[in-house]
Amino acid sequence: MAAENNSSNSKIRTIAGLAKITAQLRKKGKRVVLCHGVYDLLHPGHIKHLEAAKKEGDVLLVTLTPDEYVGKGPGRPVFNQFLRCEAIAALAVVDYVAVNQWRTAVETLKAIKPDIYAKGSDYAAPEKDVTGGIAREREAVESVGGRLHFTDEITFSSTELLNKFFNVFSGETKAFIEGFRGKYSAASVLDAVKGLSGLKVLVIGDAIIDEYHYCKGLSKPPKDNIVCVQYMSEERFAGGSLACANHAAGFCGEVRLATCLGAADSKLDFINEHLKPNVRREFFMREDSCTVVKRRFVDSVFLNKLFEVAFFDDHEVSAKLENKICARLEKIVPAYDLVLVSDFGHGFLTRRMIDIICKKARYLAVNTQTNSANAGYNLITKYPRVDYVCIDEPEMRLAAQNRYGDLKGIIRAVAKRVRAGRVAVTRGHKGSITF
Repeated sequence: MAAENNSSNSKIRTIAGLAKITAQLRKKGKRVVLCHGVYDLLHPGHIKHLEAAKKEGDVLLVTLTPDEYVGKGPGRPVFNQFLRCEAIAALAVVDYVAVNQWRTAVETLKAIKPDIYAKGSDYAAPEKDVTGGIAREREAVESVGGRLHFTDEITFSSTELLNKFFNVFSGETKAFIEGFRGKYSAASVLDAVKGLSGLKVLVIGDAIIDEYHYCKGLSKPPKDNIVCVQYMSEERFAGGSLACANHAAGFCGEVRLATCLGAADSKLDFINEHLKPNVRREFFMREDSCTVVKRRFVDSVFLNKLFEVAFFDDHEVSAKLENKICARLEKIVPAYDLVLVSDFGHGFLTRRMIDIICKKARYLAVNTQTNSANAGYNLITKYPRVDYVCIDEPEMRLAAQNRYGDLKGIIRAVAKRVRAGRVAVTRGHKGSITF
């Protein structure tokens, strides 16, 4: 079973679609080969690899890392997932292509169940697999009856080619990278990261369940002017302060999470299942409310977000619950080396709680997020003292009530107001500014 016609667009499918195709092919005795990667700059090494992979089976599938998970530095990917998908689909050697839904290929392998998972020879040396990614992918493909195969073709690095021959970075960014490389070695950076393991960290903030419902677009209904989609699949993630705690737990041995859940629909089982084992839990229950859920509906082919439905009560917690939380914060906040506040402005953190945190924390790092539910009301300036601020440029400008002024001057003014010793302002594809 190959693509229905020669049009490259006919080759572009969803992960669920590829899984169905693979199942049909295997029933017919066909061998399915899967390749996975970013493919940001399609070069001869990619083509040689794909051609060699195709020789191992009958049908070649390619899955691409989505834009949000391309961790190759500022300005990457150069080509978005739509263009990368179309470029791969245009190759005659490729039968089907899809944009991945996950950060790695592990879940993809389990869903598609290929006979062969092909990687380039530059991934073959076990000692170079410092993240353990290839080992996990090998385990995943073998768990579904397939095998890992390394092609032996000429290799290039898209990243090196882009950095060397294309203006991926601005002059300022290039200067920073060169300066950083000259000042710090890889070993010193790794040692600094390892040094975090002894920190005792307290994470405080809104617990959020992030849901993604993948849909396929349908035709416009004849009687209504509405968007109509067909449900395909869904996935859920522990977000907000839950994600923050999990990230901290990846670096630090002792992490405690203090957050508020909704007693009416707490999602407690899901949350406990998705928090890392070394995260201690301090859950406060809010009566007559649900735990915050943000449900996004996403185009299943190109992963565009279509719209969002939010479930939450953003009024402040009751006086009784506030007293209980404040009493607990008074006790636990001073015991930690670092307090990380992940404030999404959904009613959990009151003025009293903020004052206790600011007075009692040894070192306080805060992110106040502006979102569709709290625009203009959840600003970093509600914290009278912060050691480290991390927000994006629009949030910084909102805090200063200055839309077009010099950003560096705005950062200095806001940092002075909240008494912050360190500030990081993220700017999307423009990188970030740190003070």
